[in-house]
Amino acid sequence: MASGRMEFHADTIMQHTNFTFVLPNDFVIEEIRNPAHYDRPTRSLILLHGLTGTDTDWLYGGVAQEMSKQYNLAVFMPTVGNSFYLDRGYDGGNFGSFVGEELPEYIRKTFGYCMKREDTMIAGLSMGGYGAIHTALAFPDNFSACIALSSALVIREMAEYNGRKTGVMPPQMVRDVFGDPKTLLESDKNPEVLYRRLKEAGRKIPSIYFAIGTEDDLYPHNQEFRAFLEKEQANYFYEDGPGKHDWYFWNEYLPKGIEWALENA
Repeated sequence: MASGRMEFHADTIMQHTNFTFVLPNDFVIEEIRNPAHYDRPTRSLILLHGLTGTDTDWLYGGVAQEMSKQYNLAVFMPTVGNSFYLDRGYDGGNFGSFVGEELPEYIRKTFGYCMKREDTMIAGLSMGGYGAIHTALAFPDNFSACIALSSALVIREMAEYNGRKTGVMPPQMVRDVFGDPKTLLESDKNPEVLYRRLKEAGRKIPSIYFAIGTEDDLYPHNQEFRAFLEKEQANYFYEDGPGKHDWYFWNEYLPKGIEWALENA
């Protein structure tokens, strides 16, 4: 296994930024539970951190190395601050375009991965769960599937924002990230809007796996998105189980999501 951390200049966010990677290039086959994953070419997974996180979270707190080994995945983990993986509409603040477009292109040129849509997935936890869904729907030509864990699907809550502090986000941050609450539900920051646009245009829509712990404060928000996908007859799979907003849950459900996505992308 090769792992490391790289820095490069990203035009979309106008700065040098880091990403961590794990490559499944030298595992002993006896370590692999299902060797059939090595009968196909290596696939790519862009794996996103949550609010206040960074590119090394999944490497040190999560199971990035084990996922790379067991499923023959090249895993790339960017860092984007507390941006919610959204574009702000100006060079230097386009974090969605960075993760959904510029980073995959850099990976193609540098590593030779993320070469095809059908071989590329995106996943994340919390803010990164929202980011995985939003990015996949915003850049459907680059991703065949997304895996979203404990997703911060708080669009409706932010649309009703009244200027008071919500969770760990101060008021100025809410406005900076999501913009005007009055237009948020109709904007392209709403994954439901992106999904409907793709469907109406007859374009390929990435498959969606998402999971949430039943004791997670974000549970109701995920039920709203589940109802939307059910109504739209989307290609998705939802599951929940006992769990809170923590690594115990994320490390248990990431492999479940990967297995589903590999079969349904």
